[in-house]
Amino acid sequence: MIVRDRPHGLQLFVILNGSIVPRILRPLAVTVGLAVLVTWLHGSLFAEKIRLTPIPFSLIGLALAIFLGFRNSASYDRFWEGRKLWGQLVIECRGLARQSLCYLRQEPEAAARAVRRIIAFAYALKHHLRDSDPAAEIAPYLDGGECAAALASHNRPDRLLRASSAELAAALAEGRGNAMLIAEIERRVETLCAIQAGCERIKSTPLPFSYALLLHRTAYLYCFFLPFGLVDSIGFMTPVVVAIVAYTFFGLDALGDEIEEPFGTAPNDLPLGAICRTIERDLLAALDAPALPPAAVPVEYCLL
Repeated sequence: MIVRDRPHGLQLFVILNGSIVPRILRPLAVTVGLAVLVTWLHGSLFAEKIRLTPIPFSLIGLALAIFLGFRNSASYDRFWEGRKLWGQLVIECRGLARQSLCYLRQEPEAAARAVRRIIAFAYALKHHLRDSDPAAEIAPYLDGGECAAALASHNRPDRLLRASSAELAAALAEGRGNAMLIAEIERRVETLCAIQAGCERIKSTPLPFSYALLLHRTAYLYCFFLPFGLVDSIGFMTPVVVAIVAYTFFGLDALGDEIEEPFGTAPNDLPLGAICRTIERDLLAALDAPALPPAAVPVEYCLL
């Protein structure tokens, strides 16, 4: 996620980090090049004048802008829902750690093990959503056998939650805890399970491909044919106007693609790494750890 201050003045036109320009540079260049060629040939193709008026482009452009806006709104809803789920994850992890340390204070080792497992769960969920290997980040917080079992599972975060529930059930069966307090801790574990399921739902249910494909095709065809409708009206300014329109439509299209999947590693995706680091620092502080890991810092203005 981009964390830099809002750019001003000339910076607005030269910033590339976090901009959508690198993703659309090739089709934008092709479109502008076509506009230059059409302007040079005065709208003729193979010595045949192609006569188009701006009227159909006005009608199609309005409809296209509406559909792009709707698609981006739907994509941002997915982005914001993902952020709310991870915000809730921070709350639940802190609450579960607090309850474990307070309600299981007669068994400090079990309580500390439960808190470390929560940290491992947060990192495991991040890697689960990004289809990456969590071994390096969960190993410091799990026993050797539990870490191996988690890494061998196809759903590592769920495996850690099952281990937490199994430990609570064992404590209840052996009479080592109050049933009501253990039930309250289990409720927090269930909430973590619901948060994971919500994130998996966002990841595994993209927007319908046919809808995105229709917008892609329409935006590209519109921008490719636009020079023929403008050249007779504005002449040599056609490439400039086409560049602005194409940048807007291609950019909105690409931006919708980028924020549709909020758990990736693109600059505008959610900063899952920074959120996990926050959970890690807070829970280690609750354990009175002698040294806390450094806070997540931006790298080239990105916080992943």
